[in-house]
Amino acid sequence: MMEKEEIFSKVLRAGRRTYFFDVRATKAEDYYLTITESKKFTNDDGSFHYKKHKIYIYKEDFAEFKEILSEMTDYIISEKGDEVISERHQKDFKKEFDTTHVTEAELKTPESFTDVDFDDI
Repeated sequence: MMEKEEIFSKVLRAGRRTYFFDVRATKAEDYYLTITESKKFTNDDGSFHYKKHKIYIYKEDFAEFKEILSEMTDYIISEKGDEVISERHQKDFKKEFDTTHVTEAELKTPESFTDVDFDDI
């Protein structure tokens, strides 16, 4: 499938990622949206390459897509706020250890173990 040239485009640069929002035309001259994520990777020799992922969104899906995207982004902001929390963005980031799915044995430190004398076995 050969894509037509863009009718209308916007670019969002976000660190190593770039997002391209392009309005394109179908063969019937109707419009649809493509969203392309392009991510830059550096090779060991210093050269670089890009990996791209593209989605196509057609008019019949716009309302639901927009509604779900809004719902998901609103949920993330309400749960975690809009401050970026990650190792990459915060030099002093320390991941908290989640103990909700850890057994008691996994929580024991080496100091809490009892020495065993194998002569007793």
